[in-house]
Amino acid sequence: MIRLGLTDDEPLFTMGLAMLLGAQPDMEVVWQAVDGNDALRCNAADPVDVLLLDVQMPGLDGLSTTRELVARGISGRVVILTTFDTDGYVMGSIEAGAAGFLLKNTPPQDLIAAIHTVHDGDSVISPGPTRRLLTAVRAGQVSGAGAGDAAGTGSSPSEGSAEAVRAAEAAQQIEGLTQREREILALIALGLTNQEICDREWLSMPTVKTHVSHLLSKTGCRDRVQLVLLALRGGVIDLADVLGQA
Repeated sequence: MIRLGLTDDEPLFTMGLAMLLGAQPDMEVVWQAVDGNDALRCNAADPVDVLLLDVQMPGLDGLSTTRELVARGISGRVVILTTFDTDGYVMGSIEAGAAGFLLKNTPPQDLIAAIHTVHDGDSVISPGPTRRLLTAVRAGQVSGAGAGDAAGTGSSPSEGSAEAVRAAEAAQQIEGLTQREREILALIALGLTNQEICDREWLSMPTVKTHVSHLLSKTGCRDRVQLVLLALRGGVIDLADVLGQA
């Protein structure tokens, strides 16, 4: 049974989400919180396997909550679920330690599948935000904006310099990958699941999982979302290909 915690300042949305997920035979909504501070209290008292957090909330926002949960050594995993398809929020979520970033208009069956994926130890990110984020990163417009940067596209000179350092570090990490591993990394960055990679590349699931495992080990990334960030900064994907799929 997958134990879930839901955090959103819109009660009607949380109620509907709880009804949807609670109806699944292998999911249980343990608690519902109205903001980040409430979520921290609830999870401390009754830890869950997967937490779904909104980004913009009164009090403690979703990204700050994620950072605090990670700092506390949370045993569960966090998925940011939001209406804000904004570059800064996507980058901020990844860097805060979230295992996924999904939009609130994600189809119910995809959300359910994403929860299973995250619970199994993998990570998810909606393809649309990934592609938009890639465009901004390659243009040098994003340096990990947090919740305080609603636009998520501007950066100061110092932030730009920091992002340049991160890009150089990412390029160095990628140098140690084989050509095949780079190809798999590119597909991950496009938002493809393991099964979609299998179908596209005519590979078996064990082979794809082995490639992903090697990518994590070689790059030091903690999960699939961190691999996406690495690919974005390291320029693994041809920008024209990404825009062609948007």
